[in-house]
Amino acid sequence: MEVILAGPGRAGLSLALALTGARHRLCGVLARSLDGLEAAASALPGVPWLDWHEPLPAADLLVIAVDDGAIAEVAQRLAPQAGAVRGAVHLSGLTPVAALGALACPTGSFHPLQTLPNPRDGAARLRGAWVAITAPDDALFHRLVELAQSMGCRPFALADDRKALYHAAASAAANYPVAVLAVARRLFEAAGVGFGVAEPLIRAAVENALALGPEAALTGPVARGDAGTVAAQLEAVRHGVPDLAEAFAALARTAARIAGTEAIIDEALQ
Repeated sequence: MEVILAGPGRAGLSLALALTGARHRLCGVLARSLDGLEAAASALPGVPWLDWHEPLPAADLLVIAVDDGAIAEVAQRLAPQAGAVRGAVHLSGLTPVAALGALACPTGSFHPLQTLPNPRDGAARLRGAWVAITAPDDALFHRLVELAQSMGCRPFALADDRKALYHAAASAAANYPVAVLAVARRLFEAAGVGFGVAEPLIRAAVENALALGPEAALTGPVARGDAGTVAAQLEAVRHGVPDLAEAFAALARTAARIAGTEAIIDEALQ
């Protein structure tokens, strides 16, 4: 496919590198700042810079890779110049496809379910990642499926009216385990123990959750309804790291709801 990229940030450049690695052709890049152009030039040497005020070249796909709040604005700005573009997507897992409504071509969204920390590592992580595809136009949907597969990604269909819930799930999966680990690290350090000792435990817990399902993988005093142990833990947190007591109790309540021990554990947390 011939592709135009609007927005050379981490996500856009990660996708662009993966596309060129899969032998698709990048026709040009649009950036709203000099920093963006410099980032594109560094990651994609030789790819032409396009002018926002000039007609865009003919392309199979326009990829709008900007912040959610700017998607509709960019689509409106490019609409008069995009007559030769045969399809367009944004990369948001949250924003409805209607944000691209100003464009005359078929539109959709293409959301890689992966963290993309920088273009080169992001491109590598796309191989094997799942990609959520939303496209009302059947022809565009099938082209996007083929595009994802050509990069080694695994596409799946996502209904437009479920995107916000899906995005909440993705945020929970990517960020909340990290937040919990930050809590655990501070508690270990307050106990005089290095966080590194928990690595085998953390890896085993994640592997169990993926293999067995999160509910079946729960272990420990909350899962078995050991109220005395949970109360003793909370008391220790209140004395040792008092600013984490509320977070620790909230996490215990969440785990108890999942384990079905909420009534027992809630009393211990009072």
